[in-house]
Amino acid sequence: MKTTLIKALKIAGKISMKYFGKIDTVKTKENHSDIVTQADLEADKAIIKTITEHFPNHSIISEETGFINPGSDYIWLVDSIDGTSGYAAGTPYFGTIIGVLQNYQPVMAGMYLPFYHDLYFAERNKGAYCNGKKISVTAETNLKNVLVAHSLNFSKTKAHIQRDINIIKQVILNARAHRATNCLIDYCYTADGRFGAVIQQSNHIWEAPAHYLLIKEAGGIATEINGRPLNFYVDQSNYTKEFTIIGANKTLHSNLLKLIAKAYTTRYKLS
Repeated sequence: MKTTLIKALKIAGKISMKYFGKIDTVKTKENHSDIVTQADLEADKAIIKTITEHFPNHSIISEETGFINPGSDYIWLVDSIDGTSGYAAGTPYFGTIIGVLQNYQPVMAGMYLPFYHDLYFAERNKGAYCNGKKISVTAETNLKNVLVAHSLNFSKTKAHIQRDINIIKQVILNARAHRATNCLIDYCYTADGRFGAVIQQSNHIWEAPAHYLLIKEAGGIATEINGRPLNFYVDQSNYTKEFTIIGANKTLHSNLLKLIAKAYTTRYKLS
C-alpha cells in the first residue's frame, strides 16, 4: 500500500503544479470560502484511478467524489488539494493528503507539498518521515518558546467565531507567536518540530486520520480539542462529519488544553 500511496501523492502533486499560478476559474461548494478548481477534480480522479488499479476491493472516501465502494475493512481517504483557497490565489500553502484506515484505525498517512518537494509519510508503529528522514515533534515544553498554528474557518455562527477569537487570544498571550497556513502544512511543521502545536476546529475524515497519525508517529499527541480521543468510525450516513484536532508533544498538549478550556468559558464582545 505504501508504494501505491506515494505514487498517488506524486501524481496529484504533478497535476496541482501544472495548474499552479494559472487558476482563473473556481466553483463554490457549501459557502464562499469552500471552493474547488479543475486541478482538485483532475487530481482526485487520478488518485482514485491509481488506488483502484491496485486495490479494487478497497473503499475510498474522497472530498470531491464521496464514498466509493463502501464495505471494505480498508478505507482510503483522499484530499486531492488541501488548501484550495490559498492554491487558487497562487500561494504555495497547499498539498495532497492520502490516508488509510483499517477497521477504522489509521494505519498509513502521506502528505505531499509539491511546491517544496516535501513528502511526509507515517505508518502505524513505524514512525514519521519527511523525504525519508525520520522526524519528531519539538522537545520544547514552554509555550513561550514555540509557534502555535491555529486555523480559522468560515462560520455563519457568531458563537463559533467568538470561540476562535477566544482561543487566538489565549495563544497570543501564552505562546511565542500565532501562525497558520490553514492547511496540511500546519500539521507537517508540527510533526517535524518547526511549529510547537496545531489547533484546528474543522477537519473531515479525508484529512483528520492522516493528521492524527503523522503527529502520533512523530512522538506527539493528537486529540479532539476537548481532550477526548479521536474516533474515526464512519459510514455512508456520517462521513461528512467534522472533527476538531489539537496536536503537540505531551506537555504542550496538556497546557494548550487548559488554555482552550479557559477560552471556552471566557466571553468577549463580538461586534
